[in-house]
Amino acid sequence: MSGVQEQFEIKFRLPDGTDIGPRRFPPASTVATLKETIIAQWPKDKEKGPRTVNDLKLINAGKILENNKTLSECKSPICDFSAMTTMHVVIRAPTSSKQSDKRAEKKAKNFRCGCAIM
Repeated sequence: MSGVQEQFEIKFRLPDGTDIGPRRFPPASTVATLKETIIAQWPKDKEKGPRTVNDLKLINAGKILENNKTLSECKSPICDFSAMTTMHVVIRAPTSSKQSDKRAEKKAKNFRCGCAIM
């Protein structure tokens, strides 16, 4: 075995059908690192690009990949990264901070009400 570490060749399919990549990543790369690469290489002519890794979801072999997982942890019998792999990129719809605050407030109110009944 040579001293060269295996690398995975990955391209990212954007919602409009265009691609970013392919690029090579070491097996120890996290999904969050892949998302940072996508954000950095997002086409400037496309509107509504992601701003943070939490704005993106990566889907590979029908599975949503978790930010803290490495590529080697994401390998499966369906997807072993032996050839170039295409991952699908989904952009989460932006939520306004007011909507998020209202939801959190409603959850807290329901929780308090639930505790008072018990």
